[in-house]
Amino acid sequence: MDSEHSAPGCLPRLGRSFQCALAGCAQALRGQQNLRIHLAFVLAITGLALYLQVGLTQWAILVLTYSLVLAAELMNSALEALTDLVSPEYHPLAGQAKDLAAGSVLVAAIGAVIVGLLILGPPLWAKITLWAR
Repeated sequence: MDSEHSAPGCLPRLGRSFQCALAGCAQALRGQQNLRIHLAFVLAITGLALYLQVGLTQWAILVLTYSLVLAAELMNSALEALTDLVSPEYHPLAGQAKDLAAGSVLVAAIGAVIVGLLILGPPLWAKITLWAR
């Protein structure tokens, strides 16, 4: 990222790059309700995985999966902002771009639900059947 395309105050050095990335994440947290919803699910799934004491490989898969969903949501937000900038008036292609980006988040979220069920479902079911006895 060269400095002429950086956000104000962001320098191209590595430390500044991290600051800009963290500022972007903070801005998304403040302004994007869907990101906050995804994070609430991340916290809930993390708590459940801790309770169920899943293994290291399962943790790696869960973290990778919800990182993918969060990254897709951030990219969707970025694309929406860029689309609004270049096409302030409604245009069918702008709407299509936004819909496609939102669709990518939906695909990632559905995949995350499936991964969550595959990893957390069996140990959760085992706990439930123990409680039912």
